[in-house]
Order: sequence, then structure tokens, then C-alpha cells
Amino acid sequence: MRLVIADDSVLLREGLMRLLEEEGHTVQAAVGDAAALLDAVAEHRPDAAVVDVRMPPTHTDEGLRAALRIRAEHPGVAVLVLSQYVERRYATELLTDSSEGVGYLLKDRVAEVAEFLDALERVAAGGAAFDPEVVRRLLARTTRADPVARLTPRERAVLEQMAQGLNNTAIAERLFVSLSAVEKHVNAIFDKLELGRADGYSRRVMAVLRYLGSAEERGTASSDS
Repeated sequence: MRLVIADDSVLLREGLMRLLEEEGHTVQAAVGDAAALLDAVAEHRPDAAVVDVRMPPTHTDEGLRAALRIRAEHPGVAVLVLSQYVERRYATELLTDSSEGVGYLLKDRVAEVAEFLDALERVAAGGAAFDPEVVRRLLARTTRADPVARLTPRERAVLEQMAQGLNNTAIAERLFVSLSAVEKHVNAIFDKLELGRADGYSRRVMAVLRYLGSAEERGTASSDS
């Protein structure tokens, strides 16, 4: 893959560049702020960009806003966002913006080299990759009024795997169940969410978006207080 890396930490930036080049990928640019990231993507048109959420000058959401601009202006460039924390609003924005070629991992996941590389390759191939901890926290705050309360523990586990971008075969392997069982759980999730078949829409994506959006709305008030 041809890659651009953006992180204000020189150590992490250099470490990522070395790791990725050792795996045979080409790092076209490694930069430390959002403006330089946008310039590098426009110049090199990489296959994917690995982006830190918080970068100079304010260290708040510069990386995320740059990632969203990349998705809008260069839809062929996949984006894998790295963050030190679970940012509910940020993760939901990424999913709402597009379900293809996008991922959100906690920086701790980079230490799990195989998992990080698998997520990057999945995103670059047009899939999605969301950190299990991100998914768990987004789905954690639920009430009896929430649709997620209708799900069984197994259906909930399947939904978490769906939100990480896994297909039914991969979910079956991850949860040690049969493919037919996963298909049954997925259909039950669609039914409980009242997601019928509609041309032009993916029920898998709509299911994940509905749950993440609901969790994000409940989490905003607590994070802002």
C-alpha cells in the first residue's frame, strides 16, 4: 500500500513508518499536523491515511476534521483514525460519513501489530475496522427504551463484531459458532431494529449506525458535563 501518516508524536510517527515499511508498504509522507496531512494526501493520493485525532494547534479534533475532509474530497483514500481515547462523537461522525474504507482504533491497538496491520489492510480494501473497545463503549449506555435492550447477549455480541467491519464468516470464526447461527442472529437484529429491505441501503450499516447514534446521544451529555 501507499500510505500517509499524520501524528504529532515524533516517536509514534517514526515507529509507524518503520513498521509499515518493514511490512513492504510505502510511506509517502509522515507529518505532524492536519494542514500538512491534507497537503500530503492531495499531492500523493495514497491508498490510505493513518490519522491521529488530536493534533496541533489545539489538540482537540484537528485530525478528525482533516479525516472527514479527506473522505469528502478524496473518496478513494481510505482513512484509519487513531486515538488515545474513545471519542463517541468522533466515531459516530466517521460511521455516519461513510461505512466504506474507514476505521477507528485506539492507539494501544498499534502494539498488537498483527491486529493493527489487519485493520489497516481491511480499511484500505474498502472495509471497516472499529476497535472492540470503541464499539463496547458506544453500545454500553443503554436503557429499556433503547432498541439494543431487545437483543439477546449473543445478538449483541454479533452486532459488536458487525460494527468492527467483520462479515458473517469472520464473525462465526471469532465467536466459535456456525455460519448459519450468525445469519440467524443477524436477521434477528434486523427484525428487532425494524430494518426492512430497501434499495440503496445496507441493513448492516443502518443497524450499526442506529445503535452507535443512540449511544452517542446519551454519551454526549455526560462527556460535556
